[in-house]
Amino acid sequence: QVQLVESGGGLVQAGGSLRLSCAASGRTFSNYIIGWFRQAPGKERDFVAAINWSRSATKVADSVKDRLIISRDNAKNTVYLQMNSLKPEDTAVYYCAATPQRLIVPATPNDYTYWGQGTQVTVSS
Repeated sequence: QVQLVESGGGLVQAGGSLRLSCAASGRTFSNYIIGWFRQAPGKERDFVAAINWSRSATKVADSVKDRLIISRDNAKNTVYLQMNSLKPEDTAVYYCAATPQRLIVPATPNDYTYWGQGTQVTVSS
């Protein structure tokens, strides 16, 4: 079992930045790929970014790849999502999720086993 807790969300003006954190506890953190997803009201949960345990492989959605950096600190059992130049369309609940290590970093919600409760990000225009 892996427990995930997101933090760092909030209200920000368009063009601003936020850094989300995903703190993990439970089983060995470094054995898991950690992903970020977001879900806006009335929409499906969309992939944002993911990173493997060694930081040798990351995957970032095309819609945000120029504005976002994913990183992880295995010593702190934490994954970070730095989001810059935020837009109103980035408004959503952001979730982190974990799946056991595999060769290819997955980008679909069904590939992830453990989920956090989410943190709200609201970008005002």
